Amino acid sequence: MRLHVVPSQFLVEHLPNATFPEDDEWIALVRAPEGLTVIREAPPYVEAERWNGLYGETSMGRGDPGMLASIVGPLAETAVPVFVASTYHADLVLVPDHKLRDAAEILEKAGHRVSGVPEAGR
Repeated sequence: MRLHVVPSQFLVEHLPNATFPEDDEWIALVRAPEGLTVIREAPPYVEAERWNGLYGETSMGRGDPGMLASIVGPLAETAVPVFVASTYHADLVLVPDHKLRDAAEILEKAGHRVSGVPEAGR
């Protein structure tokens, strides 16, 4: 699978008492019994853990079993944390910013091609 690094960085937030965020600056929302999880673009002024997104250059297809596992499996085996936001066409796999280069190397060893990895940390 060909993956590329999404140019934006993201924040993953937990809003325990919210049913919807107060603003419309979100990328993805997941509502669960323990609250709302919000993924949003990371503003440059926010001091929080930043995540980078890996996204397939072609649709993974809902009928293609194992595609997500082929990405998160090698990362889990090497202790790289992930957060996944699934869409109708593909999955956005988030990895912590400080683990991006490691994740790209691990995925390439697993047979994926990863483009858009910055040369130096941000």
